Amino acid sequence: MAATDIEPANNERAVVTHVDTAEVPSAEWGWSGESRRTFRIAGWFVAFALLAMIIGNHKGLIEDIYLVGFAALIVVILVRDSILRRKPR
Repeated sequence: MAATDIEPANNERAVVTHVDTAEVPSAEWGWSGESRRTFRIAGWFVAFALLAMIIGNHKGLIEDIYLVGFAALIVVILVRDSILRRKPR
């Protein structure tokens, strides 16, 4: 037979994550979130670093094409992300 006793409510603040705390115990403390700002800063840093690699002692231009292409791709992704984040869903 089921018990009819009422248990006291838990007044602790709930952490909103999309991670199951059974699989990732640190999610209970809020350590499983993503830092979008950190990813954006890292993306701009990598794009700048790729463009800075153009300066060097190489003679061929194939390396430059790949460096500029990958840097441009990263910049397009970052700009697209910032535009889409401004639009309401």
